[in-house]
Amino acid sequence: MLTPRNGRRLCLDVVLVLFLCAKCESARGTTGDASSDSLSMGGTLPHFLQEPEDAYIVKSNPIKLRCRAAPALQIFFKCNGDWVHQNQHMSQEYPDQDTGLRVREVMINVSRQQVEDFHGPEDFWCLCVAWSHLGTSKSRKASVRIAYLRKNFEQDPQGQEVPIKGMIVLHCRPPEGVPAAEVEWLKNEELVSSLNDDNIVTRADHNLIISEARLSDSANYTCLASNIVAKRRSATATVIVFVNGGWSLWTEWSPCSVDCGRGIQKRSRTCTNPAPLNGGAFCEGMSVQKSTCSALCPVDGGWEEWGEWTPCNTQCERRRQRECNAPPPRHRGRACDGDGNVTENCTGGMCTQGMEGSNDVALYSGLAAGVIAVAALVISVTLYRRSQSEYGVDVIDSSALAGGFQTFNFKTTRQGNPLLLTSSMQPELRAGRAYAGPVCFQDPAIKEPFETRHDPAAKALSSFTAPLGMGDRKKLHGNRGGATRGLGASTLAPNGLLTARRAQLRSSGMFGHLGGRLVMPNTGVSMLLSHGAIAEDTSWEMYMLVNQSESSAPLEERREILLGPEVTYGPPGLSLSSPVAMTIAHCAEVNAANWNVQLKRQTKDNKWEEVMSAEDESTSCYCLLDPRSCHLLLDEPGSYALVGEPLSEEAGKRLRVAAFGSLEATPTSYSLRVYCVDDTPHAFQGVVMAESSRGGLLLEEPQTLLFKGNAYSLQVSIQDLPQVLWNIKPFTTCQEFSFSQVWGSNQQPLHCAFTLERFNTATTQLSCKISVRQVKGHEQILQIYTSVAERETGAVPFFMQTDCTVTCQTGAKAFKIPLSIRQRICATFDTANAKGKDWQLLAQKLCIERNLSFFAKQRSPSGVILSLWEARHQASGDLDSLASALEEIGKIHSKPPAQSPDVAEPNFDQ
Repeated sequence: MLTPRNGRRLCLDVVLVLFLCAKCESARGTTGDASSDSLSMGGTLPHFLQEPEDAYIVKSNPIKLRCRAAPALQIFFKCNGDWVHQNQHMSQEYPDQDTGLRVREVMINVSRQQVEDFHGPEDFWCLCVAWSHLGTSKSRKASVRIAYLRKNFEQDPQGQEVPIKGMIVLHCRPPEGVPAAEVEWLKNEELVSSLNDDNIVTRADHNLIISEARLSDSANYTCLASNIVAKRRSATATVIVFVNGGWSLWTEWSPCSVDCGRGIQKRSRTCTNPAPLNGGAFCEGMSVQKSTCSALCPVDGGWEEWGEWTPCNTQCERRRQRECNAPPPRHRGRACDGDGNVTENCTGGMCTQGMEGSNDVALYSGLAAGVIAVAALVISVTLYRRSQSEYGVDVIDSSALAGGFQTFNFKTTRQGNPLLLTSSMQPELRAGRAYAGPVCFQDPAIKEPFETRHDPAAKALSSFTAPLGMGDRKKLHGNRGGATRGLGASTLAPNGLLTARRAQLRSSGMFGHLGGRLVMPNTGVSMLLSHGAIAEDTSWEMYMLVNQSESSAPLEERREILLGPEVTYGPPGLSLSSPVAMTIAHCAEVNAANWNVQLKRQTKDNKWEEVMSAEDESTSCYCLLDPRSCHLLLDEPGSYALVGEPLSEEAGKRLRVAAFGSLEATPTSYSLRVYCVDDTPHAFQGVVMAESSRGGLLLEEPQTLLFKGNAYSLQVSIQDLPQVLWNIKPFTTCQEFSFSQVWGSNQQPLHCAFTLERFNTATTQLSCKISVRQVKGHEQILQIYTSVAERETGAVPFFMQTDCTVTCQTGAKAFKIPLSIRQRICATFDTANAKGKDWQLLAQKLCIERNLSFFAKQRSPSGVILSLWEARHQASGDLDSLASALEEIGKIHSKPPAQSPDVAEPNFDQ
């Protein structure tokens, strides 16, 4: 059927053919022989040297289609089956230089409007038709499409958290587009293809695969799609490669905590093999193991009995000897004092070397020996009876002491610590944990703080109570059987503590003839008043003050530093018959070669004077320096301060390092504060009170760092902070304190703060390390792993929940040694006898070997020695050291007496 459209196309084809035929006839008529030569050269159909290619219209820019053929008389384009008008063709003709054939090239433009107006079953297309005198040839079809690229990805890559060495697959489906988009991946805005990393592979389906994740693979990944029209970026996928924590090997067991008796040893491990990173799980289990241990107590050597005299030799001398085997020295004990051999003249100087008068000499020698033997026998029996009368069984069987004594525990029971978050071990912030000294006395109405030691064997108890009267026996048995019940009847003074910040801490109580103990909670400061120090029918209201403000004690040339808090006790004019025993915690690493430790006292005109050095001999006061506490025996009330002067660069003081954290005003801000303070309970309590006021939480158990006086500074830095979760301002990851700031801090806390910003409020975990190190010195690491979720409303910090309702205790229950046994020991050792002043032997066995002249002027030297022992052992309930000392003394004095009066007795005054 002939339609108008088909009719027009047929007419156009007929006209084109007629036009070509007429042109061919004209060419033959005008060219003649030359025309015949051309035909012989071009006797083939046209072939295409260039065919039209597929094209894309970008925005509104038209595209050009080109076609070139030889030999060709004419070339026309046909698009979508229709001939393109001749006026739309741009053509040129030229002969081929190699073949001489006529080459024709034709070009047309195709606009966006033409493509959009076409509605057919296939894409817009065009082809070329070339004519020669032998016929026509057609080119390939070239499609023309409008190029575009959608905005939205069909699938964006998703962020992942994977363990180290795990596989990572990131999926990406680019947006629809013509032509199809090519996909590339960016890692932190850098093309992955440029990294030359064989571990990262991009597949044909556009997915990114990391076969084995490494820490360096933690990054922000972006899928980038592009074609000739535009580029599109997908949503960023954050990949976090985390490391779960692993325990290191256990350290070796530490030495036993005591040199004598039962103690504790521990070993530790750290969550550093590897340390958790990028939110990895913290190690499960305990980081510290503790075990009981027993240390053998030193046993000093003792002399055996003298052996028999040897026969008188030709020099008129005889000898005898003894061995140091009763007992032999063991476990670091001392060897026997004195000589093991004695030589004497056996004739009283009447010996002659010749033969004359030898019979007379032998006669007189025999008589003299008989007289001496009888006298020695009489003296030995007398001394033996007197020794048994004086010492009885008080110092013979020390196992009875364990039955008579009560062990008191002034530390509160350890509770869960809500101040510490996600720690494998929850540290105590109370002073009693790390220092020898009670924190406070618990109110018995709330909890009974005393523990009762198990009863010893009946034989040991009966042997000790044998010399006691009936009243003493009842008192001792009452103490053994009802230590906890007896507590309810003891006198407890109310808490006199003032907790105002930067003011003086005060604790007070009313004391009488029975004596008692006064404690300043959380400061490491306490005071013991022995029984009988105050006269009967007399009482005093005594107090202790701990100065919270900057100390007024002068420090010469800034070389001297305060080693502990400034303490005042009173009232002025206090009249006591025996000194008080005061304990003050200090921060010095005790070594006599590195430190000169002095005790200073404030005078009435507010000046400070040196009372004594720790190594000096003095009769006005006594100073005993333990590794963490200083024990003083004082007669005069007033203000006292412990001052240290470094003697070398090896002198060091202990710093306590602690980290606290809290959310800031903005939801994404978190403040991490690191404190470096002198390692005393009083100094650390200042940190606790400051953090209590701002709602800070303890993030890790505080650690101890030795800071040496070598003039090098202290650096605090934050490490291993997950950069993909948290941000910290540049140049703030490391902060520094000068040496003078740290060395002269004088119990005042130093701290630095790190302000962290989290990228997303959904981030609730924080893991990092805090390094605190002295340049060219020691380093301490705090491993932080905590939650930064919002704190519950109304939550009370742990250190505000500590129950310290009683700071003063009076009467017998304030002491470890029952009064009746204390009196018996004092009566035994204060009495002088033929063997010397036995309180010196008691002091020697209790490791009190210097400045004995102070005890010699006391009314009861043994009582003061026992008060000092009570002060040193107030935090532990172990009476083994005292029992062992009395046992050794009992063995010494239970030996049979010497057979000769000529043997010299040991002199304890030396």
